[in-house]
Amino acid sequence: MDPFEVRMQFLALLRRLDASQQSIKKIVGYAVKYFPSCGEDLWDCLLDACHTGSLNHRINILYLLDSLCEACLVSRPPPGSSTQPSSSYVDYVSRDLRKIVDNVVPEGRQGLPNLMSTKQILENWRSKRIVEPQKVDEVIAVLDGRRAAAGSASTERAPSPDSSVGGLTRDDIKRRMEEDRERHKRLRERRWVQPVGQNLPAAMPPLASFLPLTDEGDGVGELALDIEFDNEWETTSDWNEDDDEAIAEENELCYPDAGEFDGEDEQAMDLS
Repeated sequence: MDPFEVRMQFLALLRRLDASQQSIKKIVGYAVKYFPSCGEDLWDCLLDACHTGSLNHRINILYLLDSLCEACLVSRPPPGSSTQPSSSYVDYVSRDLRKIVDNVVPEGRQGLPNLMSTKQILENWRSKRIVEPQKVDEVIAVLDGRRAAAGSASTERAPSPDSSVGGLTRDDIKRRMEEDRERHKRLRERRWVQPVGQNLPAAMPPLASFLPLTDEGDGVGELALDIEFDNEWETTSDWNEDDDEAIAEENELCYPDAGEFDGEDEQAMDLS
């Protein structure tokens, strides 16, 4: 199949894109299949569709990119392989992240319907290290600023009762609610899955002490164990009075009669 025909068929698939997983998987499989020969052209098609489509279509493309990135990471050859590509759709997403978000969440009140879903996708990419966390933080900060600006503008000028939300009609809002249920269901299903950054030999024992050391800057080469530890470390609060009370309650449950013994009758705990 020549590149022109590949591009035309891909555009036809994008026009039929919706929130269903069947539609997304079909486009993901097509994009991965023709990436070696037409990857750059297909990526341009994605950017054009993300720029010219409706708000619903743009958020569908963002969820499509989420599935496409995961498919690229799963199908990536092991490190050191001669067939390893120099770039993938993950690299394109990281390169054009700001442009994608600007198209999916345009400035003003019209971009508010896509803002929360976009932040969920970005936080998912940050936690799984699909995109560098620093880049994601910068884009999220921009989205927070747009949300604050849109909120202040709405307080100054109250919208009329007949005006649509973000340029969406009543039918569009109903269809959007149904599609959001499908998208959020899929996102919750995959949120707990950590990426596998390295293909370890089968003979290597599955112990943390035998895993190679990785740094945060390793990107997709970072181990899932390190990513999970970093996520837990960032979400754990500092030591406070609540922790002291919890430990005191645990001690009372373990040793309820500890206060009844005096110094003479108290015996050392048997640790054998």
